[in-house]
Amino acid sequence: MDRTQGQDEQHEQPAGGSAPAVPTGPAVSTGPAVSTAPGAPAAGPARVVSLTAGDFTLTVNPVDGSEIEPLRPGTEPGRPARRDAAARAVRDSAARPPVLPGPAVPARPLLEREEERERLVRLLGRGRSVRLTGPAGSGRSALLDAVADRCAGLAPDGVVRLSGYGHQQPGELLHALYATVYEAERDRPGRIELLARVREIGAVVLLDDLEMGGPALDELLRATPECAYLLAATPDTRAPSDHSHVEEVFLGGLGKAECLELLESGAGRPLTDEEIAWAGDLCFASEGLPLRFVQAAALLRQRDELNHSDEDDEEEEPGVFEGRPRDAVQVPLPTLAEGAAPAELLASRVSESARAALRIACALGGELPHHAHLPALVGDTHADTAVAELLACGLLTPVGTRYRLAAGVARQLEEVGYGDTASEEARTAARHYAWWTGHASVVPERVAAEADAVLAALAGADVVAAVLLARTAAPAFAASLHWEAWERVLRSGAEAARKAGEVAEQAYFHHELGVLALCEERLDRARAELETSIGLRGALADKRGTVAGRRALALVVDRENAVAAVSPPLRLEAPAAPAALAASPDAVTVATPAAPAAPASKAPKTAKPAPGAPAASEAPTAKVAPVAPGARVAPVVPVSAEAVTRMTPVVPVTARSEPPTTLSEVFEDAFPLTPKPAPTPALRPAAAPAPAPGRRRRVLLAGAGALTVVALGTVVSLALSSSDTSPPAEGPSVTRTPTVTAPTTAPVVSKNDPAPEPPVSAPPAQSAVPGQSLAPTPGRTPARTPSRRPSATPPNSPPATSVSPPPTTAGPSPTPTETVVPSPTATTQTGTATATSPATGR
Repeated sequence: MDRTQGQDEQHEQPAGGSAPAVPTGPAVSTGPAVSTAPGAPAAGPARVVSLTAGDFTLTVNPVDGSEIEPLRPGTEPGRPARRDAAARAVRDSAARPPVLPGPAVPARPLLEREEERERLVRLLGRGRSVRLTGPAGSGRSALLDAVADRCAGLAPDGVVRLSGYGHQQPGELLHALYATVYEAERDRPGRIELLARVREIGAVVLLDDLEMGGPALDELLRATPECAYLLAATPDTRAPSDHSHVEEVFLGGLGKAECLELLESGAGRPLTDEEIAWAGDLCFASEGLPLRFVQAAALLRQRDELNHSDEDDEEEEPGVFEGRPRDAVQVPLPTLAEGAAPAELLASRVSESARAALRIACALGGELPHHAHLPALVGDTHADTAVAELLACGLLTPVGTRYRLAAGVARQLEEVGYGDTASEEARTAARHYAWWTGHASVVPERVAAEADAVLAALAGADVVAAVLLARTAAPAFAASLHWEAWERVLRSGAEAARKAGEVAEQAYFHHELGVLALCEERLDRARAELETSIGLRGALADKRGTVAGRRALALVVDRENAVAAVSPPLRLEAPAAPAALAASPDAVTVATPAAPAAPASKAPKTAKPAPGAPAASEAPTAKVAPVAPGARVAPVVPVSAEAVTRMTPVVPVTARSEPPTTLSEVFEDAFPLTPKPAPTPALRPAAAPAPAPGRRRRVLLAGAGALTVVALGTVVSLALSSSDTSPPAEGPSVTRTPTVTAPTTAPVVSKNDPAPEPPVSAPPAQSAVPGQSLAPTPGRTPARTPSRRPSATPPNSPPATSVSPPPTTAGPSPTPTETVVPSPTATTQTGTATATSPATGR
């Protein structure tokens, strides 16, 4: 590991800064030495880093946890400066994969892409954003490199390279764009400042391996209106929205001639007729994907090495002690199936260190560690050259600053047993990264460049190794401003600590999650995490950690109070009456707040209060909504007396010509108060004085008196009607049907009438009682024809009030009826509201 650390420092110096190499020693030179001391951080001072995160100063302390405090006056960061062309070039070189040790990998030609390249350059020159869609292995990254060379001088901020792999939200991409254009090493701005700064960036952004689309991509494009994007994605990535105005360019496979040319370039020699026919079948089966022919060229090179087709090998004679026979068997061409899925055949012909690196990559979900870590992980001091060997075979593909397995390779290798030792390989990688990330000589930027491999090792390790790795890697991710990886490590560490029963480590992870949420203005999450951490540390009697947690929680409370002061509670106010409403002849009364009582010196003298009534200033005002003193109130449009006495304001019901712009208008549209249909009174001029309080009081008293009289008359009439009720044997019951019929002869019972009940006897067939008439009288409701059905009403019960239709005669002879003649006798009070006095009686 000591030799590779020097190479790591040499090749990663632009990205990682000036970091001293790991001291040379036998204990760290091989892989087994790393596994014997699993994850023990090297002795040395802790990396304490101070950052500026929005309105806070964040001090990352790997020992006791991060501390956060507000920015002190005078320490606010100024406006960041933009990087010049030389600084952007250094940053661009650091964003590419590192130079690999060993023989250089030959550059591959870009074939049949001139038309796509010219079209992309033309669209980007016009300021349009383009989405380059193509299947995995179609050469999207190579085309992006060619376009970047042509677009170097199109934008004031040059060309910016970003990797969208693993990013589902635009937040981290915006921070990466900000860090690339501006010189802000230890500054992570808040969201408002971030959006203000990236809005001013004018650059051509090459975003490879895009994994987001839809609203997330729209947010990214809206945040950077001065940037032209070239987005490289696969067809299964979510497409942009229709209103994003992103051009679409599809990248297909190569033709047969270009496939043969690429195969010859990779093999380094002309093809034979048999190989040309095999390449034609492979081109048809793979649809001309360039990756398949890079792998096919590697198969031909391996075949040539096995067959010793080189001239040097043909001239040499095999020795006596060589294991190679004199007449070697010729290795045939791969089959079409092996050419379409060549990972197994290619892996069987590479070195042992390369195969061990493939096993590690399968255990880490396709992520290959940096070549400087392979000697410690594999146990071979020359294992760092395995990356170049695998890259030449087409088994690896560059992703940002690192390499991972090419599309489909991991699945093909796992089918032949390369994933059987995944748990052991992941545990070894986790313990190695726990030692490496905690070493004092490793700068945070180098840890951030290895974030994907660290997270993959964390996901596959056991709980003990996971807790140790998360504990050492979290401060490095925080100091490197890679906060998305920081949050993922903290959550994985908290879960692993809970399963392992490490309460102290669990409290640390919750404290860090609370600090992170506070920096990102997620106050609810910050409060929950900090309260959990304080509770756990209180159970452990950790006074120092509890004090740090309470300080952070106090900042959360202060921020919540500041937010509550900025946004007061919601108040619903009625809209003021517009001028056009008063001039409209079809307008109705508008709901307006009640104005306070006018002073006595300015009150109108048209009416005087009644004797004994309270003064106008003391009149009850509970029936109208009061307003605050000094508030401006819209003038009330005076209408008729009937409209003035309404207790509920009426809002206009006319259709709104414009969409609502205030919350009051939204409530009016959602819950309209429809007034009763009545003729709209003519509106008086707005300058007319309002009605006097005494007049309104008289009107209210008169209405109350009328209601009282009506109620008393109703009660008395019901009482008199109940006392005038006669038993059913003396005469038929009187109902409220307007028509009255009485039999003049013997009663005829219809066939449809039921039989009389035993307890009640049928009324006798006789004429009306002398001196009593059934005709209606003035002030009395006329009765209908008495029913032939016996009544079951008790003698002392009130008269029946049910209304039934007049009976129809089903028999052959109709029932005779009497002519209704008014008579002043047997007058009965009704319960309707009339103007008669309740003292009249009968």
